[in-house]
Amino acid sequence: MRRSLLTLPLLLMSLGAAGQSLGGSNGSSVAAELLQAPSAQDVANASAVPMWPGADKHTLSLQSSLATEAESQRGTPLSFPPLGSGTVASSNLNYGLTSHLTAHAGVSERSWANRAPRIIGSELGASYEVGRYSVGVSVGANGTPNSPVLPRVLPGMTPGVNGLADFDSSTQFNARGRLAFGGSSGIDIGASVGRIRLLPGNALGLDTLNQKALSFGIDHGPISGNIIGRVMQPEAGGTNSLNGDRRWSSIDLGVTWHLPWQGSLSFGAQNVWSSGTSASTPVGPEPDQSRTPYVQYHQDL
Repeated sequence: MRRSLLTLPLLLMSLGAAGQSLGGSNGSSVAAELLQAPSAQDVANASAVPMWPGADKHTLSLQSSLATEAESQRGTPLSFPPLGSGTVASSNLNYGLTSHLTAHAGVSERSWANRAPRIIGSELGASYEVGRYSVGVSVGANGTPNSPVLPRVLPGMTPGVNGLADFDSSTQFNARGRLAFGGSSGIDIGASVGRIRLLPGNALGLDTLNQKALSFGIDHGPISGNIIGRVMQPEAGGTNSLNGDRRWSSIDLGVTWHLPWQGSLSFGAQNVWSSGTSASTPVGPEPDQSRTPYVQYHQDL
């Protein structure tokens, strides 16, 4: 059922494109604007399809993308395993309220080729753009339906999400800003505050972790890079008071080069710097924060 929800927007794309062909010269100008090449901060193979050009510059468009896990790490408040044939399929519905204000709703699916567990994400938000400046806010959620434990994709890799093998779900509030220097260059800054819920009976002995994340990204032409810092801490008044003063921090670094032949090369490392240990403690094992370098090549066919 959830897989059909992800494929439904893709079926609507063809209907939206067909409707635009009947929209006359005004519809053609809107279509040309929406179908222009995405900027470097977007996923390389993302595509926007106009579905409805309304009056007063109100527009409705659908944007879909399919990317590797390493490519999709940019700005995300959660840390996912970057290797192991992981892919991220996403669809976003954008509605232009005014020439500067846009609302959006999206759904995504993260999956791994060698194991069944999936992560389903959703996001609802709005963005405001004036000239070279844009800001946006959103609320998002991630969950693992019918997946008791996330996989350790490769031996020695960081398991689960944020080094937590017992990740269950999360909710977060996100804020983003961008300063563009041209059509293919700019700086992105993001912040996120949220909660991570763990599966019952987890070894850490906690139900909920609070998380804060900051991200900084820069892109120029086909090259983009980002650095993300995260801090996790047990929720105040949680079920295990012995863990109340614990805190786990980490920094991820990644660079992606979009190649001229519809390919991309991504490299970087998770947990370039981290605090906390992976050794077991009297109150259970702490999150795995081992440094994980990666190099990944992706080719669109």
